[in-house]
Amino acid sequence: MTTNATTTSAANPASSVLFAELKPGDRVEVGHVVTIGSSAQWTTRTAGTVVRTERRRHGLHFRRNPDDKVYSDILVLSREDGELTTVTMDEFTQLRRI
Repeated sequence: MTTNATTTSAANPASSVLFAELKPGDRVEVGHVVTIGSSAQWTTRTAGTVVRTERRRHGLHFRRNPDDKVYSDILVLSREDGELTTVTMDEFTQLRRI
């Protein structure tokens, strides 16, 4: 399923707009804040070429009503070494075109 979503789970408006505009072949850098414990944070970055964007249904929420539909916006990137990586957009994602 390949779609360009019109909305995204990213809270950053600029990242949301850019995600909706991405096309295969675009080069992007993704920054993500990872919280460890109650106070430590790491910032990770990855860059690559967009392979596709998706809105993927998932079941990350345990014991939800079967009618609840939960989706995440997914970005599939090809890194310079040919590795494919998948990034899930969330409120901590910073997306920029390079």
